[in-house]
Amino acid sequence: MSQTNIYESQLDKCGANFTPLSPLSYLERSASVYPDYLSVIYGGRRYCWAETYARCRRLASALARRGIGKGDTVSIIAANIPEMYESHFGVPMAGAVLNTINTRLDAGVIAFILGHAEARVLLVDPEFSGVVAEALKQVDLPDLLVVDIADPSFEGGQLVGSLTYDALLAEGDPEFDWSLPDDEWDAISLNYTSGTTGNPKGVVYHHRGAALNATSNILTWGMPQHPVYLWTLPMFHCNGWCFPWTMAANAGISVCLRAVRDEAVFQAFRDHQVTHFCGAPIVLNMLANAPDALKQFDHAIRVMTAGAPPPAAVIEKMEVMGIEVTHVYGLTETYGPSVVCAWKDEWNTRSGEERAALKVRQGVKYVALSGLMVADPDTMEPVPADGETMGEIFMQGNIVMKGYLKNPDATDKAFRGGWFASGDLGVMHPDGYIALKDRSKDIIISGGENISSVEVEDVLYKHPAVLEAAVVAKPDDKWGETPCAFVELKPGAGADAAGLIAHCRDNMAHFKSPKTVVFGVLPKTSTGKIQKFLLRERARAL
Repeated sequence: MSQTNIYESQLDKCGANFTPLSPLSYLERSASVYPDYLSVIYGGRRYCWAETYARCRRLASALARRGIGKGDTVSIIAANIPEMYESHFGVPMAGAVLNTINTRLDAGVIAFILGHAEARVLLVDPEFSGVVAEALKQVDLPDLLVVDIADPSFEGGQLVGSLTYDALLAEGDPEFDWSLPDDEWDAISLNYTSGTTGNPKGVVYHHRGAALNATSNILTWGMPQHPVYLWTLPMFHCNGWCFPWTMAANAGISVCLRAVRDEAVFQAFRDHQVTHFCGAPIVLNMLANAPDALKQFDHAIRVMTAGAPPPAAVIEKMEVMGIEVTHVYGLTETYGPSVVCAWKDEWNTRSGEERAALKVRQGVKYVALSGLMVADPDTMEPVPADGETMGEIFMQGNIVMKGYLKNPDATDKAFRGGWFASGDLGVMHPDGYIALKDRSKDIIISGGENISSVEVEDVLYKHPAVLEAAVVAKPDDKWGETPCAFVELKPGAGADAAGLIAHCRDNMAHFKSPKTVVFGVLPKTSTGKIQKFLLRERARAL
């Protein structure tokens, strides 16, 4: 006969002791506790937390009055401007789901996303009104409300909507009585994967995961209250790695930046005393190679980087400049960063080169991630922690997506044995830190030996003439595949293929060295990732 546990009797969940987790509560708290503190800076515009809260409530109220609520999708295509920030709160405060669209997509893909997401509202930045106008011709959404975001600081664009964002806000109530979700498992946002083949997949986040990763960012990075955060990372990318909600949790200042250029970034560092920013390695590489005359700042700055394994040489250059680098790893499916190269004080005494080599590793699980392993994808058995045996990286926990929207087959394929399969290959080091070696599709198999393109790229970046490098497999009659390096040189730098190949052979096993080197500008996604699928096509055509 079963007996009830004493802790399960008369200790029920109720309104007094349980509230659904949601990052929306962070905004309300900052507005209540720090109403006069700055929240957003964009050019000459300044908002305090009370004003940002009122604007978000107006947006939520206006959407609700137009019949937008739970289960509805509100899409936005915009740069890192205040309206993009506000949408991260105003849309879910109405109960709806926010869909931030990649600003670099073509009209056909944007049309697919709008249709697949069944968007009810679309907010449009004037910079992208041309491509949106084309997309709207290709999608059958007769009741879609299109709203133009007026930005006086941007010249150009066209009106594609029926009203402006400011007019929409004017319809709303700044005292709107919004509520937290009924269930923290409710969807808060929808992010589409970049997808190199076929249509992108819609990744669904819930309120619980967004709240946990937002606070996990603070704990993992050791962020203080009231940091000054520069928006170099696109807010459309994994909801800016959850940092819109992070900045509400720690009542910081979001410095919005429409275009990421070295001069603008360094000027923002100085003008606003920026303390933190995020960006892909391409952003770090841009700053590291900027003219020395621009690199003028006199305070501590920290950067979080992810998106592709950063070359050790780039990390070392950033830290020499005075910017402390934290390396994280994650995917759209894990709310952005979910693994971090947690730093240990005893490593501080090592040389700059050794510290950079340690920071290249992806690391250990985020505070909000429950499980992380490198395992055989067929048996799900963890690989030995020897730093050599390769396996697939698996995650589990509250910051793994709900699943792919309207795509149960893809969801089932991604979830295996209680784990999310990342599709990334890596190794587990003896100290419990993982290191990413490649996407499973990017690994090079030459003469039966696995070659990590990341390892070859890291060696190439150590050459003083190399600005950017990417390595892919090139078909070979004898070896099956051989490494093919695509390289962009620094302006004015001189190097030839033979010299780069010799450099690689001097710094790694000869069989791993590239057999072919192609010079030119590398194709990239909007988030700075090099488009290796295009390079593979070029390599096959050689």
